[in-house]
Amino acid sequence: MRLSALVVVHNEEERLAACLDKLSFADEIVVVLDKCTDGSKAIASRFTDRLVEGSWDLEGPRRNTGIDACSGDWILEVDADEHAPADLGREIRALIDTTPHGYHILTVDNWVGERLVRYGWGASFGKAAYPGLFRKGAKRWGNERVHPKLTLTGSKGPALTHHIQHYVDRNISDMIRRFDAYTTARARDLRDSGNPGSAVNNVRRIFSRFWRCFVRAKGYREGGYGFLIAILAALYPYVSYLKAKHERE
Repeated sequence: MRLSALVVVHNEEERLAACLDKLSFADEIVVVLDKCTDGSKAIASRFTDRLVEGSWDLEGPRRNTGIDACSGDWILEVDADEHAPADLGREIRALIDTTPHGYHILTVDNWVGERLVRYGWGASFGKAAYPGLFRKGAKRWGNERVHPKLTLTGSKGPALTHHIQHYVDRNISDMIRRFDAYTTARARDLRDSGNPGSAVNNVRRIFSRFWRCFVRAKGYREGGYGFLIAILAALYPYVSYLKAKHERE
């Protein structure tokens, strides 16, 4: 089976080389360059000639463009801030030759700076796992501005044993800036839908989302980091709602 590795980027010159260097186990690397004005193209060209340049307003269409550009039977989709270790690469190569399933889940090790924060992610703030390995045609992205919905076809296979290394935030300030960007993008989706929801429902969600991250996802095991992640995840819908109601671009 032929394997394509797909990386979609916007101005990632600081992190792109380290990501692409870990993908040599793939038969091809496809890099989508979205409105890049830095050195990302020159860096990507050192690793592959399969470059797709363009300008997209939404994450889903640019990722779907990358999927369409892949020639492999299977696609491994990673971000520029993620590294695929060699043992994961070997596991993927062995798996795609035998699996009957349409897609498999990748478990994520999330790093904040030099700290591995393994627990507490979820509820639209950080990912603990995702369907990153899939047959060509088995995965399509939706049109939402933040956390686009996925359409998956075929059966779900078991999660891979080895983990993707995700360098999600450089520090706590980075985490808070990401929260601000996510809620702003979500507010745009809410305004476009014409239904931003109600204050009461979004306040109720604060408690259930905090429980999901801090208790069910065991964020308490991470101490202060886990508490902060749970707080930001809990506030995400309410702050998005407030921005949709009271801010105009």
